[in-house]
Amino acid sequence: MPAITASGLSRTFTTKRGPVEAVRSVDLTAERGEILGLLGPNGAGKTTTLRMLTTLLAPTGGSATVAGCDLARDPAGVRQRSGYVAQAGGVDPTVSVREELVTQGRLYRLGKADAAARAAELAAGLGLEGLLDRRTAALSGGQRRRLDIAMGLIHRPEVLFLDEPTTGLDPGRRADLWDLVRRIRDEHGTTVVLTTHYLDEADALADRLVVIDHGVVVAEGPPAALKERYAGSAAASLQDAFLALTGRSPAPEKPAPLSV
Repeated sequence: MPAITASGLSRTFTTKRGPVEAVRSVDLTAERGEILGLLGPNGAGKTTTLRMLTTLLAPTGGSATVAGCDLARDPAGVRQRSGYVAQAGGVDPTVSVREELVTQGRLYRLGKADAAARAAELAAGLGLEGLLDRRTAALSGGQRRRLDIAMGLIHRPEVLFLDEPTTGLDPGRRADLWDLVRRIRDEHGTTVVLTTHYLDEADALADRLVVIDHGVVVAEGPPAALKERYAGSAAASLQDAFLALTGRSPAPEKPAPLSV
């Protein structure tokens, strides 16, 4: 059974100007142990799709399962078996990195010793080992981002959702995160779903891509297949294929790197 299945997944928002169809009947699957890239221009519906799949936003249509749990009937099961790293972090500025990670682990019902060991393991893997006793308010932007990712991994989820995880990280830390994502997949069989505005990142990391535009899926397949189909050659850039599909760049500009 796939790690994720979605059929006709939809979300319509009610506004003063009338209904807005942010996501319109999206069908997608992610196999176990697959890295799936979710691409699209700003406002295409990527984050809305992720928020529905993580139970943070109720769909107005369609159905989905995540890690074998039905989105509507077993949202607690979805949350227990998945991790979500949002674009904006939410750490407590009054506690230490260690306290934040251990508390997150305890919320997922890890034993105290297991939560502490897991916090140390993730800190070493994400370059936070020297910061475990520092208050999170004193972290740089890049350090806080790495803490966000560690919090999403604390309970060893079967499915990990990463919403633009490397935005603002310097090239070295981006490369470290790419290696970590691959290790999570290779060593633990974790399914990873990520959105990103960095097309080189999607090309390097994703086993398969789903491109969303105006709330609908416009293309899907391995990066090389999409480049060959829409840009004329598997050796072409993913940017060329993306422009051919959507007529737009994935983002108007890239933010400056965060300090680390």
